[in-house]
Amino acid sequence: MFELAIAWDWLGFAARWLHVITAIAWIGSSFYFIALDLGLRKAPDLPPGAYGEEWQVHGGGFYYIQKYLVAPSRMPEDLIWFKWESYATWLSGFALLAIVYYGGADLYLIDPQVLNVSRTTAIIISLASIAGGWVIYDLLCKSPLGRNTTQLMVILYFVLVFMAWGYTQLFTGRAAFLHLGAFTATIMSANVFMIIIPNQKKVVADLIAGRTPDPKYGVIAKQRSTHNNYLTLPVIFLMLSNHNPLAFGTKYNWIIASLVFLMGVTIRHWFNTRHARKGSPTWVWLATVLLFIVIMWLSTEPKQLDNAGEAQASTIQQSFINTPEFETVRDTVLGRCSMCHTAEPSWEGILVPPKGVILDSDIAIAAHAKEIYLHAARSHAMPPANLTGMSAEERLLLRRWYETASASKP
Repeated sequence: MFELAIAWDWLGFAARWLHVITAIAWIGSSFYFIALDLGLRKAPDLPPGAYGEEWQVHGGGFYYIQKYLVAPSRMPEDLIWFKWESYATWLSGFALLAIVYYGGADLYLIDPQVLNVSRTTAIIISLASIAGGWVIYDLLCKSPLGRNTTQLMVILYFVLVFMAWGYTQLFTGRAAFLHLGAFTATIMSANVFMIIIPNQKKVVADLIAGRTPDPKYGVIAKQRSTHNNYLTLPVIFLMLSNHNPLAFGTKYNWIIASLVFLMGVTIRHWFNTRHARKGSPTWVWLATVLLFIVIMWLSTEPKQLDNAGEAQASTIQQSFINTPEFETVRDTVLGRCSMCHTAEPSWEGILVPPKGVILDSDIAIAAHAKEIYLHAARSHAMPPANLTGMSAEERLLLRRWYETASASKP
């Protein structure tokens, strides 16, 4: 059982690595084509149907690119599709969500002081909200509201603000931010899978059949691509936020998440304007910095839980507490770890518990038993640089405690 904990942790790392690799590929290609599209130039000798062209230099060679708003007059023999980057990013991200948050729901997903539900209920809420987000978004895009791109973006923003607040009423702060990112990323990937690629396939089918493609398919795909462009940077922030408890673990976390979406808009506006050769709107950087300062200020207010003292140990947690070694384990953790991993850290320079992990009570220690085992018993990752002087005997004690309790878990 305890070797499974190591394998499971490596599986999570593999999924995270794959997710980062595929996300780099998707975001890179997406940003490239946005920049290319905005930088196209008109030329008098463009072939019929061509919208613009651009010369580029990279890697010692020159590239000549032309864009057709609808389609060229005939089907190219070798057509490259950009879709698997998006699909692989979503699939690897969902795998990571399942490994970390569904597999570790009692620790990472469910906060009984926010909403005390079973693991199964929490996972159902998670899946339903992510899938429902796409349905609502798609209906908005296909409604009369979708005819005005700016108006639609404003409505979408308020949907995201509502979801930011809603997730903090359902899950842990860390899971709330992760789910807001998954909610948004699902919309982005579904745009590719359900709208952009199918529309392009319809155009290709018309070309092969000798028909003139309908321009509306390109217009629809362009709108969805624009949404993806402005949503990308906030999603990256939300996916990285689990490393910063000041973002997800403070009182106004949902407002912080909402402001991050605005920063995504201001930053991308600058790049989009530059790529379109329409100047350099430096005011957006001032707006972005001001938003970030507001976020930092909001993060200074700690999160207060009215029923913080009502938590009770689960059956599994109780199995760790009931072991003969637990009293010594508790003394070891309190002596070596709790100066940082407590609600108000006493270690100089640390203002909040790293990654939001608190180890100052029996239940908290039992809840993080696997993390203690992996980071302090099976490896020497914690304490960092062994600053608190955890001995080899203490690490052996932690290992024996976890393995004994794991073997006897119900």
